[in-house]
Amino acid sequence: MKEDQSTVGALMLDLEGTALTMAECELLNRPSVGGVILFKRNYISPSQLTDLTASIRECKPDILIAVDQEGGRVQRFYEGFLSLPALYSIGQLYARDADRGRLVAEHCAWAMAAEVIHHGVDISFAPVLDLYNSESRAIENRAFSPSAEDTVDLAESYISGMNKAGMVAIGKHYPGHGSVEADSHEELPRDEREADEIMGADYKVFAKCVSRLGGIMSAHVIYPAVDGEPAGFSNFWLNDKLRTELGFQGAVFSDDLSMTAVKSAGTAEYRAKLALTAGCDMVLVCNDRESALSVSDWLERNEIQGSRKLHKLRAKPAPEIANLYNEEKWLTACEMVCSLTKI
Repeated sequence: MKEDQSTVGALMLDLEGTALTMAECELLNRPSVGGVILFKRNYISPSQLTDLTASIRECKPDILIAVDQEGGRVQRFYEGFLSLPALYSIGQLYARDADRGRLVAEHCAWAMAAEVIHHGVDISFAPVLDLYNSESRAIENRAFSPSAEDTVDLAESYISGMNKAGMVAIGKHYPGHGSVEADSHEELPRDEREADEIMGADYKVFAKCVSRLGGIMSAHVIYPAVDGEPAGFSNFWLNDKLRTELGFQGAVFSDDLSMTAVKSAGTAEYRAKLALTAGCDMVLVCNDRESALSVSDWLERNEIQGSRKLHKLRAKPAPEIANLYNEEKWLTACEMVCSLTKI
């Protein structure tokens, strides 16, 4: 089959409710819009989610549909879905029994990916590749472990599980958000460590996992010893390190440009320009429809398109996805996941 050489719009935005409105369909059909991300407010039940994704796909067949379905405190689809553990729970199991930890990581990831694909979603922004730090308000137990080596080992199993379901992995938050206390939803974090410490720990995880990732999401964090710009606006982090040094061929996403961490950088259009110029392929503008419209206008006015890399992120459902809940593999995965969430 010939690879699709067309481009995908560079903007990912959100929806207001549990059903697609005519106005939102018109918005999604703009050439600048290439993706939509779903939140808790967009979800009521599995059947409603299936109807919503089907209506989105009917409106714009090639659009990317995304979610943050990590598990633990970051799980957007909950009622009627498998309750997923926080990644740190898997890391704690791994510390006691590494083989069991790897096995559960793979099954948990497969179940997560299989279930959201079954309901029409292409990608979950996962796994979190940040390092665990109990002081990190934004990350904490969303991360596997404080150890870079253990995180890489578990991430490889987790990514394998996602891939077996037919979903690419999107590692976040590059080059590492877990070692700062501040939450980028509330302020702009600064990681004041020396460059060698950052490169030898947080960045090392991404360097070891990069060949297995279909995409990465950048962090709204400044690392002053390395560069003066937040990573998502940094040519050094996205081009010099990620593209050139690590040879990353996948898609790069900004984190949400409506977050407090980056609002002081300028207008929504200017923030999008900074991210795209630095090397992002797609920018997220969420929970701020006015800003999303402004960015859409700016992209179209300047004829800025997204990367062809984004086509490779569409889900390719494994055969068992169609009849998921009757599959023995699903029942096995549920048993493993549920045994961990009860601990």
